[in-house]
Amino acid sequence: MSIPGAAERLRVRLDIAYDGTHFRGWALQPGLRTVQGTLEEALARILGGTPRLVVAGRTDAGVHASGQVAHVDLDDEQAARLRGGRSAAPEDPTGATRLAARVRGVLGGYADVTVHRTAVAPDGFDARFSAVWRRYAYRIADDAAGYDPLERHRTTRVRGVLDAEAMDAASRSLIGLHDFAAYCKPREEGTTIRTLLEFDWHRDAEGVLVANVKADAFCHSMVRALVGGCVAVGLGRLRAEHLAVIRDEAERTNEFAVLAARGLTLTAVGYPDDGLLGARAEQTRNRRDRE
Repeated sequence: MSIPGAAERLRVRLDIAYDGTHFRGWALQPGLRTVQGTLEEALARILGGTPRLVVAGRTDAGVHASGQVAHVDLDDEQAARLRGGRSAAPEDPTGATRLAARVRGVLGGYADVTVHRTAVAPDGFDARFSAVWRRYAYRIADDAAGYDPLERHRTTRVRGVLDAEAMDAASRSLIGLHDFAAYCKPREEGTTIRTLLEFDWHRDAEGVLVANVKADAFCHSMVRALVGGCVAVGLGRLRAEHLAVIRDEAERTNEFAVLAARGLTLTAVGYPDDGLLGARAEQTRNRRDRE
């Protein structure tokens, strides 16, 4: 895998899941427990050096993931340690496939973060910049669903009975390429223009309301704000069509609450065909540089 401006290194893709309850988010923060920090410590024990993960979506404190994706670049010494200091297995000459099990061994049997799979990344792959979409789910238990203490870490509790049909209608009205400033926590360096590809609601077999939210990318707190607007509709506090009005005004509002992180899970990240990975990464970097 060739990396611009650096000696050629081995790039490994990691598919990751975690319960975000006791993490202060994905990104490294001095003195705080984070997903990135925990995984990089495990990788350092196996590979040496200071491995640095690049992630598809930097989740906030308390947010979970079942389909997170990251990559790590290894220098020659780390690549040698990845092979395990023994003859390479014909089916796994770099040792990249075995890395997932080795990380799980370091993390322990009941860890709140795991690596499901690892593999040599295809040419051009960048976990962040090659991605074409991210998908989240948000779970809400209202009075119709009841309270399940076994699901409390990944489900937000809302008092009252929510109108799922009204919430679904409201969510679908927001789909498309728009400025979502009204639904984002502003950051000076970032744009709030996003393409919302899917947004809908349904009740699962237990009656829990589940939002499906898919976009090319998300700005800070966007999903939790969108869900909060839909809950206000579901409780009859806002009309379904008013969420699009709020969006088009492009200003933060106090007409609804941003919901808790506990109900939010990053479930999948989408990438183009292998032959298009490098072009997609370059396109995304160029766009971010212009923002």
